Amino acid sequence: MTREIPVIKGQTYCLNIVSLGHSGEGVGRYRDFTVFVPGALPGEEVKVKIIECKKSYAKGQLIAVKHSAAERVQPHCGLYRQCGGCQLQHLDYPAQLSAKRQLVVDAVTRIGKIAGVTVKPTLGAANPWYYRNKMQFPVGMDQQEIVIGCFAQGTHAIVNTEHCLIQHQSNNLIARQVRRLLGELEISIYDEKTGAGAVRHVLGRVGAVSGEVMVVLVTACDTLPNKNALVAGLRDNIPGLVSIVQNVNSKKTNVIMGSKTVTLWGQDTITDKLGPFTFHISARSFFQVNTAQAEILYNTAVEYAALTGRETVIDAYCGTGTISLFLARQARRVIGIEIVEPAIRDAWRNAELNGIDNAEFIVGDAVAVMPELYTQGVRPDVIVVDPPRAGCDRPVLEAFAHMQPQRIVYVSCNPASLARDLAVLTEYDYEVREIQPVDMFPHTYHVETVTLLQRKDTTI
Repeated sequence: MTREIPVIKGQTYCLNIVSLGHSGEGVGRYRDFTVFVPGALPGEEVKVKIIECKKSYAKGQLIAVKHSAAERVQPHCGLYRQCGGCQLQHLDYPAQLSAKRQLVVDAVTRIGKIAGVTVKPTLGAANPWYYRNKMQFPVGMDQQEIVIGCFAQGTHAIVNTEHCLIQHQSNNLIARQVRRLLGELEISIYDEKTGAGAVRHVLGRVGAVSGEVMVVLVTACDTLPNKNALVAGLRDNIPGLVSIVQNVNSKKTNVIMGSKTVTLWGQDTITDKLGPFTFHISARSFFQVNTAQAEILYNTAVEYAALTGRETVIDAYCGTGTISLFLARQARRVIGIEIVEPAIRDAWRNAELNGIDNAEFIVGDAVAVMPELYTQGVRPDVIVVDPPRAGCDRPVLEAFAHMQPQRIVYVSCNPASLARDLAVLTEYDYEVREIQPVDMFPHTYHVETVTLLQRKDTTI
């Protein structure tokens, strides 16, 4: 028997919000039917207009808050209601940290079906504003005006942004100057519907410690019109600028960057520091966007690894070797594995730059590389893994378990995929000892975690 849906699209209803969803939206119930309401908070009574109905849930637009939660605050950003870049500015910061911890608890218990796990309080940022060292904004046209900013939530409409409160101030300056120069120089803007036009995205990268700045212009074609004048205008108006790069992406895709990158002026990379280490960062390199919180994250991973200087550590999904270098200070040997070859080249370069000689890096899929290492006699004491948002495929997790490390340290940016992967590892005699959430992305729903897993037949 099909259940009757108690709400109708276009109608308004009053309901109570009971929790936050995984994307930061309020979760309410109407006649025991779930309604997701962006902008609503637990404990609130709200009036909503139903904008979408599914068989098991509906989505509502917040019309009015009839009873406010004590944690509700006025958002600092005037564009907050339009922009999709932040989701939690209406929730005070201590409450954001509590909510993110609860997201982790809910995922581990509901998705992973793991009870009794210690989830520590979320480690918050000393300053939750202007923290993003990397900006990537789409460029478009609104009538006759060039617009640069975040997409409005759930759309491809660009919210023109002059001053983003979570971007580093240098990135805000880049967006403003690029917008001005594109207009003055009459450089064409990419139209995602027709495929015509040149400039489609602008990226900024800032060394939060070094102060070095990179501008990346993503174009749909090899030729950047008025290139020399644009370069000169950027050089004259952006303090700390050391690199201007063009990236070419001619495909009709939502992927921001293409495979071709050309340095138009200055250096190919900028440098920044994490802890005692210096890193070269290219236009396409992965580097944590919140430098201060990344140091906390990596130090937590090292703490959970519990290294004494005698251990062999495998760093799966090592990227450009950031965690590997932190681990190498306290391990006998670190082996980084990464499928992206340019990232491995960066990892070797970063190790050499920082005088690390006990770390080595291998290009390849961890599923294939780890059995080869095992055959060669490698027996890791610790495996550290920091996978993409989708988590690990089951064969990767099985490869970890087959190597029987004493500890697995799992760094994750997605509580749902983390919970799923933890459930798999518990099938192989690993016990989840502790989870430490870290707030890498204040005012958004994202939460990073570090999890310690221990083999049941070993002791810490």
